[in-house]
Amino acid sequence: MQTAFTNICERLCNKSIHDIFLLLNITQLTVSGIITKWKQLRTTAIQPRSGRSRKMTEWGQRTLKRTVCRGHQLSAESIAKDLQTYCDLQISTTTVHRDIHAMGFHG
Repeated sequence: MQTAFTNICERLCNKSIHDIFLLLNITQLTVSGIITKWKQLRTTAIQPRSGRSRKMTEWGQRTLKRTVCRGHQLSAESIAKDLQTYCDLQISTTTVHRDIHAMGFHG
């Protein structure tokens, strides 16, 4: 699958970083990074990063927000159990409580 950056890299491979920077109106550091990534990996797609993964995905957070908005007096424990059962998410009560609080729901 080719991305816009892939097409740009192929078309501009004989140009200098300065020429590309002027042509595309993006920083020279960005241009340099893209060229380096292209030369090393033959792709400009975002690669997986090392380190601890997020506890809850964006989809999980939307599901959590919907759940909280629908059931006003649900405990974090019952929400965690529901998410584990119906959404196949392994999530602790503490994480649910912290994310609910971060969304602006207090109780």
